[in-house]
Amino acid sequence: MPANKKYLSSPFQRFLKITAGFIGGYLVMFTFHLLLTLFFENKNVIVTAGFTGYILWAILLLLAFLAKNGWKVWGVYLLLAFVFYLPMLIR
Repeated sequence: MPANKKYLSSPFQRFLKITAGFIGGYLVMFTFHLLLTLFFENKNVIVTAGFTGYILWAILLLLAFLAKNGWKVWGVYLLLAFVFYLPMLIR
């Protein structure tokens, strides 16, 4: 039984969600771990990021597809990345 057309995204919205999930999710994950380097030793964060980075990125990738609008996902991910990177800019 095919999916109901009213529940499917347009091709452009699908593209926005995919790119936000992959690129935006990776950006948020990376800046979050950069923020952690301000509070913990760099070598500890690097080792931890090897495990938690992939999990966080996968969760952010999945969350991008739950939203109805890809632009909002991009906006939230860019805002989070900026907030996580702001202490590095100030320092």
